[in-house]
Amino acid sequence: MPAVAAERGVVVVGAGPTGLMVAAELATAGVPVTLVDRRRPGNPNVTRAFAVHAATLELFDMRGLADALVGTGAQVRQLQLFDTVRVDLGRLPSRYGYLLVTPQSQTERVLRDRVDSLGVAVELGVDVTGLSQDGDGVTVAGRREDGSAVELRGSVVVGADGAGSTVRRELGLPFPGRSVLRSIMLADVRLTAPPRQVLTVNAVGDGFAFVAPFGDGWYRVFAWDRRRQVGDDAPVDLEEIREVMVRALGSDLGMHSPRWLSRFHSDERQSPSYRRGRVILAGDAAHVHSPAGGQGMNTGLQDAANLGWKLAAVLNGRASEALLDTYQGERHPVGATVLRTSGALIRMAMMRSPVARRVRNGLAGVAAGFPPVADRAARTVSGIGVRYAAPAGADRRVGSRAGDLALADGRLHERLRAGQFVLVADREPADVPEHVVWAAPASPVGEPVLVRPDGYVGWVGDVADYPYWP
Repeated sequence: MPAVAAERGVVVVGAGPTGLMVAAELATAGVPVTLVDRRRPGNPNVTRAFAVHAATLELFDMRGLADALVGTGAQVRQLQLFDTVRVDLGRLPSRYGYLLVTPQSQTERVLRDRVDSLGVAVELGVDVTGLSQDGDGVTVAGRREDGSAVELRGSVVVGADGAGSTVRRELGLPFPGRSVLRSIMLADVRLTAPPRQVLTVNAVGDGFAFVAPFGDGWYRVFAWDRRRQVGDDAPVDLEEIREVMVRALGSDLGMHSPRWLSRFHSDERQSPSYRRGRVILAGDAAHVHSPAGGQGMNTGLQDAANLGWKLAAVLNGRASEALLDTYQGERHPVGATVLRTSGALIRMAMMRSPVARRVRNGLAGVAAGFPPVADRAARTVSGIGVRYAAPAGADRRVGSRAGDLALADGRLHERLRAGQFVLVADREPADVPEHVVWAAPASPVGEPVLVRPDGYVGWVGDVADYPYWP
């Protein structure tokens, strides 16, 4: 893959959280980016995600964005899954030992500010209609709202255009799986009796209700009724949602004055391949999951962080193309794991038998009292527990999360702000690549540790032996 031409760069299709994150990572590394999306700005109702997990907050901290996002929401240290079953996020080995509850629109705003500050070209209101790739690039065809044609050219195209991805369809990639929940109802409402807790959620076998705040007096309600399964285009009646809320929560919380009502369905699907030639998929274009655990948007953002620095390193001639091949190897298993865990959670939540639910709650209560199990649950749901396979013969730490190591002059996440590799070594080596920053640890580490731009250990030992240098 040749070095990217200044006038060409990368075209990212989809300006949701994943696409914004990819664009920001590429631009941080000096790669020209064009971000294109069919949406016009200013539509708050696309928000479905309200959960920002610790692993995502750590990524944002590595780029200096965490404080801006944390200030928009509320922190939840005990994540309720259903009934009395909770995951204690306070036990996470992270400065972000909680779930941040904030609407997806706030996450997008923080990322939009980032891409704007980096000079990313943004084309909104453009519907991508096709793409074709050749030996040295990809052409993206699109159409504006006024009917005029648009053509964009990039060395690489990243498809971050959601579950109905045009990019994936144009590649001819399958998206196997099935619908796990149909006819989920959405409403933006006011509440005369808002709940005391930040998140309100419960499932009762034949339905569930979830309530989250926008932070401005409006609340988003999600409700599902096993007794009434209709198509996404069926009208939604506030009384229908009210009945489910009373059944699941014991109250409708004084719900009134809806400003928006809709339906959607939730699928479990994953593309077998995240890449074909010069076109790469990320986020919901590559995998979709049940909403249980709030892992969907977070998994996409972590895809973006994994892909962004790798693609930039290859295009800038600082890494071999073999590095780009590791995106599929590292992120596809993570997507599959999220499919399994979120699928198991939603199926446990939907248990119809009262006896089965009592057994489920009892077993979960016992497990929560066993520290290794409780720790694993918190790490799994939050994304902190993700680790990648190390190359053959590498130190066992390679592929693990580095954590926010204390340095002699600060902390590791602060040194990662520029999106570079950081070499944590007791003494500054004589020969360090120009795109690698040396950092002295607060406590001796022994062998040098090369930390990737996404905060994972890339290598331990002589930095020259890192297997993906060009």
